[in-house]
Amino acid sequence: MKRIAELKRKTKETQIKCKVNLDGKGLHKVHTGVGFLDHMIEQLSKHSGIDIHLNASGDLHIDAHHTTEDIGYTIGKAISEALSDRKGIKRFASAYVPMDETLSRVVIDLSGRPYLVWKVFFTQTKLGEMDAELFKEWFQALSQSLGANLHVENLYGVNNHHIIESCFKALALSIKNAISISKNLKDLIPSTKGKLINDGEK
Repeated sequence: MKRIAELKRKTKETQIKCKVNLDGKGLHKVHTGVGFLDHMIEQLSKHSGIDIHLNASGDLHIDAHHTTEDIGYTIGKAISEALSDRKGIKRFASAYVPMDETLSRVVIDLSGRPYLVWKVFFTQTKLGEMDAELFKEWFQALSQSLGANLHVENLYGVNNHHIIESCFKALALSIKNAISISKNLKDLIPSTKGKLINDGEK
């Protein structure tokens, strides 16, 4: 069964089309209207092995908040739909990624229950044309729609570009491992509850 999903999201603030292939080659075609965000989503695709085709337009004449948040939500939802009932996935994963002087860690549980822990701090208010505070909003939206318990922490670093890029790369590796199929458990859902679907329950 191919793990592919395609979504369209349209509001008064944004219009987004997104297609993901979880078992791809990390191929990507990304246009968000925000150059730095394009670069980060390309990193996510490349290092997770997930093919991501994303085209988004939003009310950038106001700022990038709505566009950034809705893109995180759409990518997370697309990955969740492609995972279906999450049968056979490893579910838990973590990754450390260095980038020059910087080291970041991401830990993920595809539990169906969204929760973000964010321990990333910047010394600049902007990266490229993007407000640095919006990265937390992107990760929050992704966690919510993916149904993922997500812990993102920059352990140390100086260069702000390195800090956030190492976080995206660590996220990519964590997702890659968490969505991979355990061959001996491929017919089982990795939960004593028997489900990993986000339905609002604890």
